[in-house]
Parts: sequence; C-alpha cells; structure tokens
Amino acid sequence: MGIITISREFGSGGRELGIKLAEKLGYKFYDKELIALVSKEGGKTENYIENVLSKINDYAYTPRNSFTFYTKEQKNLTDELIMERKVIGEIAKKGNCVIVGRGADIILKDQNTIDIFVYSNMQSKIKRCKEYAKDEDKLNEKELEHKIKTVDKARQKLYVMLGQDCWGKKENYDICINTTNLNISKLANGLAELIKSI
Repeated sequence: MGIITISREFGSGGRELGIKLAEKLGYKFYDKELIALVSKEGGKTENYIENVLSKINDYAYTPRNSFTFYTKEQKNLTDELIMERKVIGEIAKKGNCVIVGRGADIILKDQNTIDIFVYSNMQSKIKRCKEYAKDEDKLNEKELEHKIKTVDKARQKLYVMLGQDCWGKKENYDICINTTNLNISKLANGLAELIKSI
C-alpha cells in the first residue's frame, strides 16, 4: 500500500510530475480533486473552499501566538483545513495514491509515506508558468515572479498552521528533485522505477 506526497514550489512542475508518476504506478492522483472531496464532505461549494483557502496569506499566524484576533474568516479557514485533514486521512487509508500539496506529508507523518519535494530555479519556474498559462492569465516576468513568491509564501504558512515550520527543508523529505532543465515525463519514468524498488 503506497502513499506518495509531493510538496512543490509553484511553477516547478510538481503537479505534472505527480500526475505522470501516478499514471506510471497505477495510483490514484489527488490535488485539486481534494477540493471536490472536501466540498462533498462539508457541504460547501468548491468555489467557496478555494476562496477561503486562498486567503491564508492574509492572516498573521505563528506557532506561538495563534491568531491574535480570531475573525469569522479565520474560523472559516480553520474549519476548511480541519475538513481537508479528515479527507486526506480517509484517502490514505485506501492507499496507492499520490497526493500533491495540502500539507499531506505533515498530516500523514505517522504513516509510511514517501515524501517528495520538487523545486527549480526562478527562471525555470517563470518559463513553465508561461508555457501553461491560459491566454487570459498571461503575466509578464515580474508579475509571474511576484505570484510565485506569493504562492510559495502561502504554502510555507500552511505548514506553520499545521504545526511544522519545515516546508522546503531537505531533511524533512525522502527525495528532493530539482526540475530545472529536466524533462518531467522522463523524470517520472525514473522516479517510478526508483519507488518500485524501495
């Protein structure tokens, strides 16, 4: 029963790698699919959940002081994170899955997971974002760099909210992969063979 978690810098190709890796291993894949499951479990719309989770950078939160002023919006965020934790736990019980993001490596830290961190240099991330952007979402390089940093800041803050300040720190992962100038499909093939041998 295999459980693989993938944490990644925005634009590094971590989601694409997760999809291809799941295909190679015959595992189920979860990323945005988790939002649909949380929506079903909690009776809220997917748009509502995405909107609540997107506001994580708006709140000052540290492991010491929690939320200084606990607003309704912060309660909504906490509620959705609790629901997401529950859904990830249920997915893990079924096994044979690749879960991208959502702090799954922290949520499942007591289980036998393979935790992967995917990163790359800024130019590579900007290039990848440009390639995959829809016409209406196209940004210039400066705007893309700002977006990458903002999203990664939110990902780091999520880990703090989950009680761990460890996002992106190599000692907390089984495998760290720099995707700069690498072909994601070929990488997924090699990674699948490595995981099968573990």
